[in-house]
Amino acid sequence: MKTTLDVPILFTTRIIRMFCYGFLSVVLVLYLAESGLTEQQAGLLFSFTLAGDAGISLWLTTHADSFGRKRTLIVGALLMLGAGIIFLMTNNLIVLMIAAVIGVISPSGNEIGPFLSVEQASLSQLVSDKLRTKVFAWYNLAGSFSTAIGALAGGWLAQLLQAAGWTALDSYRYILTGYAVGGLLIAVLFMQISYAVEVGSTDVEEKKVLGLHKSRKVVFKLSSFFALDAFAGGLIVQSMVAYWFHVKFGVDAGILGSIFFGANILAGISSLLAVRIAEKFGLINTMVFTHIPSNILLILVPLMPSLPLAIGTLLLRFSISQMDVPTRQSYTMAVVAPDERSAASGVTAIARSVGASLSPALTGIFFGIPALFSAPFFFSGGLKIVYDLILWREFRMVKPPEEK
Repeated sequence: MKTTLDVPILFTTRIIRMFCYGFLSVVLVLYLAESGLTEQQAGLLFSFTLAGDAGISLWLTTHADSFGRKRTLIVGALLMLGAGIIFLMTNNLIVLMIAAVIGVISPSGNEIGPFLSVEQASLSQLVSDKLRTKVFAWYNLAGSFSTAIGALAGGWLAQLLQAAGWTALDSYRYILTGYAVGGLLIAVLFMQISYAVEVGSTDVEEKKVLGLHKSRKVVFKLSSFFALDAFAGGLIVQSMVAYWFHVKFGVDAGILGSIFFGANILAGISSLLAVRIAEKFGLINTMVFTHIPSNILLILVPLMPSLPLAIGTLLLRFSISQMDVPTRQSYTMAVVAPDERSAASGVTAIARSVGASLSPALTGIFFGIPALFSAPFFFSGGLKIVYDLILWREFRMVKPPEEK
């Protein structure tokens, strides 16, 4: 690993950003409901949020290696700040949709915007192939723990403010203010990274498409599979799952924060365990054969007859659900050329964003129909298992450098 401060800074920005995402995600649907939006409007807004992220992030990440990775990260942070301010200032659906399309706001508690793609391309530039998966695992662990703490803080802060006499709407606005401040803070930190994160000059003569040249076929195939997985995941974004628990079991904001605190802690630990499994069985096998059981558990959550059993099943699912994340990210970085890494990560991430953008609106519709209230869990788990099987069939023989 190169002796610069870039790696610690990139980890710090990840921690702050994911704290903000978790901080907001538990109360975001509750805030929109208090502001007068219906369930269907909230689902539609989230679809616009993810669709806008797909378009903006695609442009930023596919140009990041030429425009500058540092500059791209700063622009993303400013978009996060702007979206937080606009969501804070208005409940007009049209204005919120415009802010959702242009800005960066996370309805799920998960990564959104150009950050993940550019940060991981930068980290791959700074560490060796042998360390890449381990660094990505710690990177994801840091993010999961931070999201967990953010969810816990956001849920309980809203509840404590309401107990102190604040209205529900004002307590949620306070949390939105924290989200905007987080965007400003990471913008300042991104200004401190060095040019060691930038890709060196290359003499590639082949025409590039979306920043890709010789790895186009592999990246586009991976992207199509990842889009299916993300579509399935978008049916159960964290804000929507929090709302499901609130309606089905009457769970308040503080307890919701505690549930997702535990869930994200377990998810972070699972990403570390993935490193040892991948060293023994390979990246693709680890991605697939840890993902299938987690999706079976997801299907079982709404079948649980009581709140403790539903929470226990959800937490068990999270304890293995993220083993595919650092392995998937490391695999993508491994099978492309260094000067394609930002673009490859960006294209696959955007494919995931596009897939995810289509499904929250469906969840909003399902939630509005009592007989289909739990349907998103079944559709999500089933589609994710289909993705796992297709991915294994197509890529089990395509090995990263460290497995050859």
